[in-house]
Formats: sequence, C-alpha cells, structure tokens
Amino acid sequence: MDEINFIIESTDESMQKAIIHLEKQLMKIRAGKANPNMVSSVMVEYYGSKTPLNQVGNVNTPDARTISIQPFEKSLIPEIEKGIQLANLGFNPMNNGESVIISVPPLTEERRRELAKQAKAEAEDAKVGVRNDRKSANNDIKKIEEASEDLKKNAEVDIQKLTDQYIAKIDDILAYKEKEIMTV
Repeated sequence: MDEINFIIESTDESMQKAIIHLEKQLMKIRAGKANPNMVSSVMVEYYGSKTPLNQVGNVNTPDARTISIQPFEKSLIPEIEKGIQLANLGFNPMNNGESVIISVPPLTEERRRELAKQAKAEAEDAKVGVRNDRKSANNDIKKIEEASEDLKKNAEVDIQKLTDQYIAKIDDILAYKEKEIMTV
C-alpha cells in the first residue's frame, strides 16, 4: 500500500512539473504587450562566455510597447544588441548610449494566430507529458506483487483522476493564454 501511495504522490509531482514547464514556455510567447520574459532566452558574450541577459543588465518595461535593458557596464551595449539579434526574436534593438531599447511592434492578426498555434503546441506537449506520467505510474503499479488486484485497480482509477485534473488545468491555462494573445 505504501508503494502505491508513493507512486501516486510522485506521479502528482511529475504532473505538477509539466504544468510549471508549460507556464514557463507560455511566458516566452508574447501576447501583445512588452514583457521582460520575452528576452529571457537571450545570451550575451561576457568576458568570453555566454551569459543570460538578465545577469549583465536590468531588464524592464517602461510601457506596454518598450523593453529597456540597462547594462551593468556600458561596454556591453554592442554585445547585448548582438545577442538580441542572434536570438532571432524578431526585434530590432536600438541604443541611446546608456541602454538598449527594444520597441515591441503591435501584433498583426496573422501573427496572433501563429502565436496561438504555438501556445496550443506547448499545451499539447504538456498533455503528452502528463499522459506519459500516467502510463509509467500504471506500469509501476502493475509490477507491485504484494498488492491485491482491487488495490491496483483503485490506484489506476486514482491515477486517471489525477490525469484528468491536470489535463483540465492545462486546457484552462491554454484558454487564458489564447484569450491574452488574441486580445488587441
């Protein structure tokens, strides 16, 4: 019985990680207004090594259409601009000698649809992860020899309930993100 509870708890944790991963991935998808997470994947050459942008400067959004990056060292401005262009985010960075400024253009209807599709793909990946967790949990339950068939069946039902909960949660997160993307 303890083994079954352990399997259910670890499956719950695994499924929770799928949700957290989905939320992180969706944060990177822009939804019309500027967000510091939009440049979270940018790496900057800093003393010979690739360093995340947020470790070489302050990233903030003074308004809904602008991302401002204030480097800790002014000599990094060209490297930051280069990093943004290499990240291929579709932004054209400018600098004013003090900081790097990115103007975030408004999204076209077509681009909004593309981003919504991208969000759907991320949600589908999360669902696949949850279903894989269910499958491995059910396989682990079947391997337990000292549990009765009834206990195993009940555990499989519990795992299915967990799976349904997490799939519903993923659908809710996706619906919210799609609404955010499609709102002009």
